[in-house]
Amino acid sequence: MDSLVDGNRTAVTEFILLGLTDDAVLRVILFMVILCIYLVTISGNLSTIILIRVSSQLHHPMYFFLSHLAFADMVFSSTVTPNMLVNFLVERNTISYLGCAIQLGSAVFFGAVECFLLAAMAYDRFVAICNPLLYSTKMSTQACVQLLVVTYTAGCFNASSYSFSFFSLLFCEPNTVNHFFCDFAPLVELSCGDVNIFTVVSSFTSGSIIVFTMIVITVSYIYILITVLKMHTSDGSHKAISTCTSHLIAVTLFYGTIMFIYVMPKSFFSTDQNKVISVFYMVVIPMLNPLIYSLRNNEIKGALKRKLGRKILSS
Repeated sequence: MDSLVDGNRTAVTEFILLGLTDDAVLRVILFMVILCIYLVTISGNLSTIILIRVSSQLHHPMYFFLSHLAFADMVFSSTVTPNMLVNFLVERNTISYLGCAIQLGSAVFFGAVECFLLAAMAYDRFVAICNPLLYSTKMSTQACVQLLVVTYTAGCFNASSYSFSFFSLLFCEPNTVNHFFCDFAPLVELSCGDVNIFTVVSSFTSGSIIVFTMIVITVSYIYILITVLKMHTSDGSHKAISTCTSHLIAVTLFYGTIMFIYVMPKSFFSTDQNKVISVFYMVVIPMLNPLIYSLRNNEIKGALKRKLGRKILSS
């Protein structure tokens, strides 16, 4: 049953997700590619979490936040990727009204969590490089937990905003969502009521999170740059820069994609282009983050070599 009749209107009880393409051959290719990406995402992020937990050398605030970033990436991708894979295999991919709300809420929750975790990691680098003598005080266990509470609270706030807007919208026929997941923009297009206030509320919430975290990251790196330029030894400046490189790459990829999806005017790109950007944002980046941090971080590579070395010797 797709809908319920309510007077002269038809209230939608499920949605049809169109997915990425109708081409049968391309669907098979994309299924295999995205399945491989998803498996790498799960294994890479799970390995990062386990390595940080079992390696005493990585029990520092930066890796504490990195483990939560890996968890957020893993769940963030899992909110949409399994359903996308199903979409490649079936002719008509439907999702219930409640399932759509859960998918939307989960996606925006972990999207906000990722923003705040990247900001917390930038602040951590700022304190470590600019105020090294106060690092143990400013980045104590209590301070890290407080930052984490703020992070997940912001995620709940963002998810609540979108969930309230979703449940306040009145959906009528047709119930076809031109996307591979329940994104808010195509859902708003299906609404047959006044959507202005809900669009403004959701945009304000997510926009505030993006702007605030970008300011924290930008200010942190401005101070880091000033401190590095004042360093008298090349070894010190090189070490400071090397500890920030992985994070800067992750920030550039994540926020660069966000700017395309949520900031650029919709007239600048088509719906199909928006789908491709969303795939990169929600599927590819969660796979890249553990690779970026493991390949460019000497402490993680060292911890991994030590653990693998002990495993080989014990066997």
